[in-house]
Amino acid sequence: MNVSRIQHIQTALKSQNLDFGFIQGKSNLFYLTGFRCEPHERLVALIIPADGAPVVIAPNMELNLIKEVGWQSEIIGYSDTDNPWSLIHTYLKSNQIGTERIGIEASILTYQRALALQELEEQNNELIDFEEVLLQTRLIKSQEERAILQEAAKLADFGVEVGVQAIKKGATELALIATIEYELKQKGIREMSFDTLVLTGANSANPHGKPGLNAVQPGDFVLFDLGVVYEGYCSDITRTVAFQSVSEKQHEIYETVLSAQLAAIEASKIGNTLGSIDQAARTTIEEKGYGSYFPHRIGHGLGTDVHEWPSLNATNSMLLKPGMCYTIEPGIYVPNIGGVRIEDDMFIDQTGPTCLTQFPKELQIIK
Repeated sequence: MNVSRIQHIQTALKSQNLDFGFIQGKSNLFYLTGFRCEPHERLVALIIPADGAPVVIAPNMELNLIKEVGWQSEIIGYSDTDNPWSLIHTYLKSNQIGTERIGIEASILTYQRALALQELEEQNNELIDFEEVLLQTRLIKSQEERAILQEAAKLADFGVEVGVQAIKKGATELALIATIEYELKQKGIREMSFDTLVLTGANSANPHGKPGLNAVQPGDFVLFDLGVVYEGYCSDITRTVAFQSVSEKQHEIYETVLSAQLAAIEASKIGNTLGSIDQAARTTIEEKGYGSYFPHRIGHGLGTDVHEWPSLNATNSMLLKPGMCYTIEPGIYVPNIGGVRIEDDMFIDQTGPTCLTQFPKELQIIK
């Protein structure tokens, strides 16, 4: 239970004249309670009143786990035969917590649950999007968070190393994924931060291609994109290698992406806009004639979610601040030739940007 974070949320609730915040996003819940789970259809939520102690509502099967992470405030447990919304209604009434203005996570709350919240009030109540406050709170990382993110990055480096070492002619994308995830589980990693990608040959020209039984062949690019969840925080790395040989065109594509990534890292200076980081990479790629083959932003925020605030797109005028953690991941994807993406996890402080991920990114030709 992070008391200072909850107090910060309560201050924001008061400033917006909200009665309570209703928080159920997996990453927001973890950030405020220390409890991370995948509840599926069951309700797990944190209610933070503007005044008073917060309460977690969760299935009875989760109660011991919530206590184990150090949650010290009240917990409302329920069985599969209970109506959790009735329990919430009773709790709010008995504690004289208003229900006229409720802060919600607009991008996460389902319509069904929105209706249930509205039914807490006999007359019309308002559901107010409160999500930006949560994202702003998570934006600047502490030194403790940095240390966890650093360890998550090291494990991502290890995952790529395992994958590269397993490359051989005929190895399939899914077989390489299985090898990577097996070795990470041997190190205690229970959860990947997203579905691991290994894409080879023409399939690597799809930025988020679907891995399958495509086998590695001589002259292929092999793209690895993976990350782990370590103590609730995510990592995200992409490396692209070649198998046995590369053409002159492939070499040019790779070196262009690497130059673009280094330019974006160089543009990562406190006070610069996030859009300028994107533009630094994009300009490098456009000057080489590959602008139309770079279809995505340069990166995204990283923390308890693998994709979180801020978005490092070309139009974002937000200024880079100490304590931000984000990715830099330019790519070029040419049909029938293949794709190259190079991605690092960055942390910036007063001394400048640091690459948390350290696996080598100079072109490797695997023999």
